[in-house]
Amino acid sequence: MANILAVVNQKGGVGKTTTSVNLSAFLAREGKPTLLIDIDPQGNATSGIGVSSESIKSTIYDVIAHKTHPTSAISLTPVRGLHIIPSTEDLAGAEVELVNFPRREFRLKEALFQIFENYNYIVIDCPPSLGLLTVNALTAASKVIIPVQCEYYALEGLGNLLKTLTLIRNSLNPDLKIEGALLTMHDKRLKISHRVLEEVRENFPGPVFETIIPRSVRLAEAPSFGKSIFSYDIFSTGARAYKNLAKEVIESGR
Repeated sequence: MANILAVVNQKGGVGKTTTSVNLSAFLAREGKPTLLIDIDPQGNATSGIGVSSESIKSTIYDVIAHKTHPTSAISLTPVRGLHIIPSTEDLAGAEVELVNFPRREFRLKEALFQIFENYNYIVIDCPPSLGLLTVNALTAASKVIIPVQCEYYALEGLGNLLKTLTLIRNSLNPDLKIEGALLTMHDKRLKISHRVLEEVRENFPGPVFETIIPRSVRLAEAPSFGKSIFSYDIFSTGARAYKNLAKEVIESGR
């Protein structure tokens, strides 16, 4: 059965999609069949892993709104062992549609129940909000990864996210756990990066990954070529960091 990991933070620009794409790629590279689910209407994980909109037949929108069987929405990626259920702009209106559906918070969970034995890992790239799409991801997930940018106000808003996680546990998914906070965009030259690192490790009420994701030009460039950092520059500092993160995730699941 798959470990289902939701990569979530309601703040934008903290590295959710970068983490979802590259963690998925390295899990697959380690021989773990992995499914990446893009549940963000912006569709950045879809384009960032090299899946063109012209090749997409069905999307996560069809799965959660129309109950299309998830296997028909799965696309191959350039990374061996990594599949994706893509997203397009159609997903933008899904939250409004979901409001009137019965068991609206469970649509994704019920879909993944049909395929989760096919994968070791399912990684869900969440939108930068705490709306119904994110609630669906958290209801389906077994664990959450919370990227935290190493900049001022990094912890701002995390309280709301942690309250949401508590609500999800109490009413929808009692088994949901925090896999860890992940420090991203760390610049070792800046004092603020070191301060945020210390503050998160001292005050975050849950596990914090040992791996720290550096600020990296190569990580920023890779999505524009439709590649994971594994395919774009395996020898970069960003690639080494995500390789280490994948190993931490694998080790914690044993």
